[in-house]
Amino acid sequence: MPAQPVFYYDLGSPQCYLLGETIMSTLPVVPEWEPVLASRLVATTERRPDLDRSHIERLAADLGLQPVRWPIAWPPDTARAMLAATYAKKVGRAVAFSLAAFRQTFAGGRDIADEDTVLIAGAACEMHPVALTKGIDLRSTAESLDAAVTRAQAAGIRMVPAIQIEDRIYEGAEAMALGGAG
Repeated sequence: MPAQPVFYYDLGSPQCYLLGETIMSTLPVVPEWEPVLASRLVATTERRPDLDRSHIERLAADLGLQPVRWPIAWPPDTARAMLAATYAKKVGRAVAFSLAAFRQTFAGGRDIADEDTVLIAGAACEMHPVALTKGIDLRSTAESLDAAVTRAQAAGIRMVPAIQIEDRIYEGAEAMALGGAG
């Protein structure tokens, strides 16, 4: 049996959204979903070209997804949302929560930095809003997110989306193509 792939993502990345929508059915082994703060990865500190919104919109259409609705506040501050995704992972709901959060952001046009958006995503996967809010604020959740970023950096992850399969890293467009979203 092949090693479990790891999907590194940030909820503010439209490329991660597209890959997240396809990855479960395209890889031969179900991946582990690992939330990381893209802002702490190397490539995000380097100068990157502007996001090509029309390309993202075409890819979403090609995948049969709802039309992309861009949040008014862009780019988002994903720190709190990524704590929520980390907490969701700790309670076994990483995939469900993350897909719901991606859909709220990119299909619903809601700001992922808005706590209501995070709580709606949590409710979509049966996470109680009080439990989710408390989980976000736990020191252990922040430590888990920090540890995930450290693991990603140690593995050589420079940007999201990224997929690690054993010792091989696929990032950006290469990860999108591997997951069938590119």
